[in-house]
Amino acid sequence: MNWNGITVGYALSGSHCTFAEVMPQIKRFVDAGAKVIPIVSNTIMTTDTRFGSSEDWQTQLKAITGNDLISTIVQAEPLGPSKLLDVLVIAPCTGNTTSRLANAITDSAVLMAAKAQMRNGRPLVLAISTNDGLGLNAANIAKLLVAKNIYFVPFGQDNPVQKPNSLVARMDLIMEACEAALQGKQLQPLLVERAQ
Repeated sequence: MNWNGITVGYALSGSHCTFAEVMPQIKRFVDAGAKVIPIVSNTIMTTDTRFGSSEDWQTQLKAITGNDLISTIVQAEPLGPSKLLDVLVIAPCTGNTTSRLANAITDSAVLMAAKAQMRNGRPLVLAISTNDGLGLNAANIAKLLVAKNIYFVPFGQDNPVQKPNSLVARMDLIMEACEAALQGKQLQPLLVERAQ
């Protein structure tokens, strides 16, 4: 696919353990010629973890995309009227973000961007990373699986023995899932085995 002239919204929510895995995926879009608009949750703006500091992740996102971060609801709201994004991917998409999205709660820049994308009838791609995907969040994932214009990056259990409810997307398939979504298709197979 020719990504030149395509604007990708790339939203990250707080699954810090997957940030190192998704940064190269953001670069893939940029290297392919897409314009990438980074959108982040409050967690990324404020939380340092053993996986890296907030400042380091922000710096990396700006360096890779060449764009400032959208980090507030006010900054994200114009994405609807402007119809700026051809496709929006939330990767990683936490259980918290999944549950809020499934229940129409808009309380962060990431969720406002998702609401704007759905308002415009444009593809929204979710790369889930949640410890309760086969627990209480299973109902929310099911709601989103049947929603119009919402697509998933193929996902599977990342540690079925120690964390049997945990589901994580194959982050290396983000670009392919977005390409399929732009054609109105769900990348298949949806349920995949994840290497441990």
